[in-house]
Amino acid sequence: MRPWFPIPIVDCGDPLLPLPATLLRLEPHPYQALGAPYGPGASPFQLRRGVIDRLLEAQHQLQTQRSGWRLAIFDGWRPVTVQRFMVEHTIAAECRHRGLDPHQPSAGLEAVMEAVGRLWAPPSDDPATPPPHSTGSAVDLTLVDERGEAVAMGSAIDAIGAVAEPDHPGRMAQALPAGEEREQLLRFQQHRNLLREAMASAGFAQHPGEWWHFSWGDQLWAWRRGAPEALYGRWPH
Repeated sequence: MRPWFPIPIVDCGDPLLPLPATLLRLEPHPYQALGAPYGPGASPFQLRRGVIDRLLEAQHQLQTQRSGWRLAIFDGWRPVTVQRFMVEHTIAAECRHRGLDPHQPSAGLEAVMEAVGRLWAPPSDDPATPPPHSTGSAVDLTLVDERGEAVAMGSAIDAIGAVAEPDHPGRMAQALPAGEEREQLLRFQQHRNLLREAMASAGFAQHPGEWWHFSWGDQLWAWRRGAPEALYGRWPH
């Protein structure tokens, strides 16, 4: 149960649109490459119109701070079928990593399910509790510099564990003496802060456990902003 699920949804009707060319897409898309079931002609590089407008605002704000830097979109719209596929894939992958049998009940499997459940929203078919990405209002993204190279953020997108938390590098740096390792962690935190500040300037809310996940208009956004209702529900309705 996510704390934002009780928030009512009154969909404003904005269409789901392809990302404009001014927003960089990170391709090939990793979930499509795994065979995730998007369906014929469907693309993860789509978002609601109001969300796209605000992404462009965020990119403009970023470039006032770092000339030539851009937002880089990892994932946008994600139907519930893909959410379910990726939850199952991630559980299986994490079990392999830990040497566990995903079909054999154990304390280890329960720990995997809990860790994956913190990262991936439940693939709910209930229109009152849609996964954020299924609404077309949530986006996973990172930064690229003026050379088009990925900016170091301290973890991969979709990393499992505390390393995904937005302020994790800064917390780790506080426990270290002055030196190269501490400086590297502080650079990671600076980059995460830069992304967060650019997105916040355009009204986005950040997922509390994922440095890369932001949304505008969904239940998570309403919960973080104290709004009485969400503006976007599951797409298609």
